[in-house]
Amino acid sequence: MTTIALTRPLPPHRPSSAIGPISTIPLESISPSQAVVPNKHIPTCPPGPPTPGDPEKTNPLLGDEDDHAAQPSSLLYPPRGFPCRESDSLRLFEIKARDVTSAIDHIARQPLPDPSLVFPWFHGLHSSNHIQQAFFIARRKTLRRTPSCVRGLTVIKADGDLTVARLKGAVTPREILDYCPDPEFIDVDPKDGFSVRNFQIQATKSATLSDIVIYGTDPRLVHKLGWDVATAQLRWREKHEAQGHPIPEYNTFICVDPFGTFEKKHPEVVAIDSRGRLTGNVVDLFYQERKEMYTMAKSSEIARNVWLGPTPDPSTDDGAQFDILIECSDVGRMNPAALKAIAQSRKRDTRHPYLDFPSSGSISPPTWSHAEADGILETCRWIYHLAHGTFPGDDNLDIDGDTDMEEDEVQFFHSRRPMKILIHCPDGYTESTMLGIAYFSYSTGRGIPGAWLALHTEKRRNFFAYPSDVALLTCIEPRLLRESPVHSRKRLSEIDALIREPPWFHGLDGSLPSRILDYMYLGNLTHANNPDLLRALGIGQILSVGETATWRDGELQEWGPDKVCVIQGVQDNGIDPLTHELERCLKFIERGRRNGTATLVHCRVGVSRSATICIAEVMRELDLSFPRAYCFVRARRLNVIIQPHLRFVYELLKWEEELQTRKNGGAGFKRELEWGEIAREIALMNRPYAR
Repeated sequence: MTTIALTRPLPPHRPSSAIGPISTIPLESISPSQAVVPNKHIPTCPPGPPTPGDPEKTNPLLGDEDDHAAQPSSLLYPPRGFPCRESDSLRLFEIKARDVTSAIDHIARQPLPDPSLVFPWFHGLHSSNHIQQAFFIARRKTLRRTPSCVRGLTVIKADGDLTVARLKGAVTPREILDYCPDPEFIDVDPKDGFSVRNFQIQATKSATLSDIVIYGTDPRLVHKLGWDVATAQLRWREKHEAQGHPIPEYNTFICVDPFGTFEKKHPEVVAIDSRGRLTGNVVDLFYQERKEMYTMAKSSEIARNVWLGPTPDPSTDDGAQFDILIECSDVGRMNPAALKAIAQSRKRDTRHPYLDFPSSGSISPPTWSHAEADGILETCRWIYHLAHGTFPGDDNLDIDGDTDMEEDEVQFFHSRRPMKILIHCPDGYTESTMLGIAYFSYSTGRGIPGAWLALHTEKRRNFFAYPSDVALLTCIEPRLLRESPVHSRKRLSEIDALIREPPWFHGLDGSLPSRILDYMYLGNLTHANNPDLLRALGIGQILSVGETATWRDGELQEWGPDKVCVIQGVQDNGIDPLTHELERCLKFIERGRRNGTATLVHCRVGVSRSATICIAEVMRELDLSFPRAYCFVRARRLNVIIQPHLRFVYELLKWEEELQTRKNGGAGFKRELEWGEIAREIALMNRPYAR
């Protein structure tokens, strides 16, 4: 269900065994470099026009008075009660595992500063990056200096190996420190270009506003790194003092307990144990996304004995329930003869789990041939007969239609048992959608538009298709219907009368809006401009965030003006806030739910402003933390990677505070992950898709 019609590249194929299953993921096997979803892409989000009017003429180097708002409290500041080592002007404090755990828990319960106090500083404001600076100067009166209202906690693993013995939020030394020529914090602000999605720099920027705890298995390495970090903190503070902008003093701590103490006494802060296994005690965004993908795309029956779903895990018996598995891939072959051979085999218990088929989008008009069209039809025909335990011998003809079969041979084919067939690909939808829709049309006798819609609404499948799939399936629709067993007794004129293109199908680029919840869809401006499609999906309300749909005269009145809510003045520029609009948006979505209709939430691309609203609703409705709600929506946006910018993500963390405070009252809230860690994980998840 992508939102942009793109020419589909054909990357080198990786078989399912290389990509890795998503059904039951061994905890010890998860790595951000594995299991890239095929053909998933990061769309471009335009920042929108500058704010109308002349910006105020003030010195952009000055901070605002509220820079000095109160810091969150910390168990590590002031560092009283911790043994201290001194060397010249440097200080290094010793800390035990129990105090590290308490400090991590405490910081998670402290409110984050207001977004206006830390942005645009978090966006990255390098002094040489005139594009980035000019962009923000045009949109606000000042550029924010290093904020003094933040006191975070950064944990560094001394040896830098985060695949084993990783504490919650731990980072590597090389992510933080630059040793050229002496230890100091890396200058991570981008020196050129413009972006409000610099997730990759947040762990380092957060470290400069944090007390830092260092742990590891080698005490000498821990101590050396401790002095290096303390040196970097001193240099950072002296740099700001020289500019006339003093910042708070942050301290360095070294953990004197071994990692085993955390595993034994404080497992709640152990993300990966000493054997390299995810513990499940700390939410892992990569694993969480795969878990949500499997939940969404798990195998389901779309027609008698024919299922769609993800590739079964070879280490489990997930595939044992199927007699035939057809994998759709970029190197798959059109081979209906293999299915025919199975049907002709007299070995009734033989299983054939390794058949394949070309992936969605790989057969593109006008290059496709009649042989390929024949292959699709023949594949559907043999899948149908195998699933029903029949054979095309009802008329005593073989598959070519010109050879009589022996009577006992016909009787044999009619007596064989139906076979259970799985059409699959690694994520359960990207590469198998074309065959899935073609077979669903063939087996049910529905036209392509009806099959497209019913597969989503009736069979509850979320799927992604390319524009080329629309063209290909439309071209072969007459043959699918004429050869469908459902219409075997109908006249040709009756069948041709079924071939109709509804108004909504003309504007379809292959994608449908993404079903996030039964009553809430996430889409783009193209979806919003197709009211016929929205009606067909049961969507009766539209929430437009920063963009307005363009309909023909009279359509708005027919739809109902009260069923359209437009949030104006919110561009995707890293400055315009959404927080003050959340309640209004969620009330509108809830009103549609009470009235029995779904709401389309859209912006221009459907990945930032509208995705932020959808994440906020998922957090509220399902009582999920931001990291879990983010992965929930990200998985259901299918092949388009949601991209709320930095400020929206930060605002959603503040929304998490608000929701938990409402729920827990005096008990307050507790974040699952901190700002720097969340941003770092998002950057790692997106890295394989960066172009």
